[in-house]
Amino acid sequence: MELREAHLQSAREFLQKARELGYGDLGDYFWYHTIDLGNSLVTPGCYDFRSSLPLFQFPVGMDGMRVLDVGAATGFFSFEFESRGADVVSLEMTSLSDLDAFPGENINHTVQKIKAMMRGQSTFTREQEDRLFGEKTPDEIYSFLLDGPFQFCRKVLGSQVKRCYSSIYDLSSQKTGGDFDLVFIGDVLLHTLYPLKALAAVAPLCRQTLVLSQALPASPDYPPAMFYVGGDQLGQDEVSWFWPNRSCFEQILKKLGFRWVSLVHTITATDVVHGEFVPLLREGDPFDFTDSQEVDEYDWLAYEVDEVYDSDELLTGRAPRPTSELDESEAMDEVDYR
Repeated sequence: MELREAHLQSAREFLQKARELGYGDLGDYFWYHTIDLGNSLVTPGCYDFRSSLPLFQFPVGMDGMRVLDVGAATGFFSFEFESRGADVVSLEMTSLSDLDAFPGENINHTVQKIKAMMRGQSTFTREQEDRLFGEKTPDEIYSFLLDGPFQFCRKVLGSQVKRCYSSIYDLSSQKTGGDFDLVFIGDVLLHTLYPLKALAAVAPLCRQTLVLSQALPASPDYPPAMFYVGGDQLGQDEVSWFWPNRSCFEQILKKLGFRWVSLVHTITATDVVHGEFVPLLREGDPFDFTDSQEVDEYDWLAYEVDEVYDSDELLTGRAPRPTSELDESEAMDEVDYR
C-alpha cells in the first residue's frame, strides 16, 4: 500500500508541475516508463529503470552507433540511448490492432485485457479507466497509452529520436532506414503469438549486438521449450501466450545466425517498486573483455532476460560474420550447430 501511494503521489506531483510549466492537463495519459524531463518534471511511470540501467550493460558511449528500440512505449530506453550519443529509431506498433489476438478474439477482447492489466499499475482512477476504455475508440486509446506520452516526452526533451510504426513481424531495413549496431527488445516477445517469427524479423536488422529483456518461465531450463501461459478461456490472458525458456532462446538465436551465446548475468530475485526493478545480485560485465579473447569488428551479441518471478539472466554471444566474407568451409562451420 505504501508503494502504491508513493506512485499515486508521484502522479499528483507530475500533473501539478506540468500545469505550472504550461503543459495543461495530462491526466489522461498513461506513463509506462518513468522519465526525467528536466525542470523537476518526472513522468509517473509504472516501470522505473533508472537505477537498474547498469544491469543492462549498455555501452556508456554510443557515438556513431545506430540503435533500434523495439516496442519503445513511452520511450525511456530510446531517449537514454540518444543521450549516450546514438542515432535512435524508436519502434512502436501502428495501432492496437497490431497486437496479436488469439484465434476467435477481436479488438474488443484486446481492449478489455489491457484495461484489466493496467488496473493497479496505472495512476488512473476507476472513473478515468471507465471513460478511457468505455467511451474512447481503439485509436484514441492507443494515443493516450502509447503515442501521446512518447510524443510529449520527445517534444519536451527536444529529442531527435525517429519514430517508426510497424508490426514487429513486418520489420524491414526499408522501414527502419537500414540496419543497426544495437537492437533492444524489451518485454515484446512474450506478447506475441509467434515469438520465433518476431525474433526472425528482427535478427537481420542487427549487425552487432542484440539485447533482449524478457520474462522467463519458472521452470527447468532443459529441454528447450516454449511454455504456454494463455489459459483456456477467450479473453482471459494478459496478451501473452508463449514463454521460451533459456535453452530455447539460446538454440533459436544460434539457428538464426548468432554463433555464440553464453550466460553471463543472473539476478536471483527482483522487487518491483511501482515498476522499479531492484536487483539483489549482480555478476560480471559482458562488455568487459579484459580477460577474454580478442574481439573482432562484429563485436558481441548480448541479450538480457529479466524474470520478475525467479531469476533474471543476461546472455552474450558473438554475432556472425556475413557469409559473403567467408570461404565455403568457413560458411558451413558458421551455420552448423549440431
